[in-house]
Amino acid sequence: MKNKLLITKLNRKNQIYIATALYQDQTLLEVNLEPAGQQSILGNIYVGRVKNIVKNLNAAFIEIAPGIPCYYPLEEMKHPLFVKKINSPKLVQGDEVVVQIAQESSKSKPPKVTTNLNLTGKYLVLTSENTYIGISRKMDAAKREELKQELIFDTNKEFGIVVRTNAASASKEEILAEYDQLKQEYLHLKETAPYRTVFSCLKKSIPEYLQTLQNVNQSQLDAVITDDLELFEHIQEYLMEFQPKDSKKLIFYEDNAFPLDQAYRLNFHLQEALQEKVWLKSGGYLMIQPTEALTVIDVNSGKSVANKQVQEHYLKINLEAAKEVARQLRLRNLSGIIIVDFIDMKSSQSQEMLMQSLRDAVHTDSVPVQVVDMTKLNLVEITRKKVRKTLREQVL
Repeated sequence: MKNKLLITKLNRKNQIYIATALYQDQTLLEVNLEPAGQQSILGNIYVGRVKNIVKNLNAAFIEIAPGIPCYYPLEEMKHPLFVKKINSPKLVQGDEVVVQIAQESSKSKPPKVTTNLNLTGKYLVLTSENTYIGISRKMDAAKREELKQELIFDTNKEFGIVVRTNAASASKEEILAEYDQLKQEYLHLKETAPYRTVFSCLKKSIPEYLQTLQNVNQSQLDAVITDDLELFEHIQEYLMEFQPKDSKKLIFYEDNAFPLDQAYRLNFHLQEALQEKVWLKSGGYLMIQPTEALTVIDVNSGKSVANKQVQEHYLKINLEAAKEVARQLRLRNLSGIIIVDFIDMKSSQSQEMLMQSLRDAVHTDSVPVQVVDMTKLNLVEITRKKVRKTLREQVL
């Protein structure tokens, strides 16, 4: 099935958002709302200054601007790029170091920064502290092995390379050309950073709607559709410079009588994604309840009528629920610890079938998801990487 990426402007509660919505047929897979004129700092690279070290957290707070401290876990530090280093082998107050925003602020938590700088292209990601060569596990095994044999990068310990899923449909020449571009960009940043003043922004990330376009699996993308002329021009310019092969997918929607968001019922789907209850086709439903510490998802049989084969019936509901749980995690951008209370099943074979179905369903998520295990109380533990704010936080 082919996907469509909608990029449009929405007015919600007198706030204009740039909405980026990924659809598979008429099913909304993921959505992101970016306040117009308020670009996120996610991905930006700064010269930060260490404000203080908090030993009991094993963390530092690094300011990227006066009065804007960011959380930095010390266990992640490997080979940071210092601009100014006070005479100490450890990270100390007053050190000036190059950091990248790895996670947006949320609720009472400040942004999180990393010294493992990531420069992202369509096919590759260059990493400054993780110096290994990795290939996306979302590719099939044969393609991964082929790329291992074909792609030969410089052997050095200055940076690492992650080959992205999009590389599966690219030529060796295209991938290596992007590698050279990312390498030169990193070396230039490394050479010039020591001459920049504290709080300088060394690299500004592209708008979130362009980041989504960069990150989406292009082999599964059929069209990029927008009804806003300004956005169309920005997207066209970006595609022509960085993804010329995909420029033909860009479509300008011109039906003024039937706006783009109405054609795809975007506002309706947004309202659904903000509700606690999610109905399943079987008549069962999910209850999704975020808390401060974790998100709890309860699977209920609801209106579903059981026949004599009760355990088979429960398995059917649970398998449907597993696919919907995976979609809701992605749609609502839920992250951290997620606990799912599926309907209890007696058969260990049914439980394993459910776990495998859930693992398969989360595999297509653009954000790393790990299905950890099923506890003795038959609760399924999931973790999903925190990057952006949840959908609820974006609109409230």
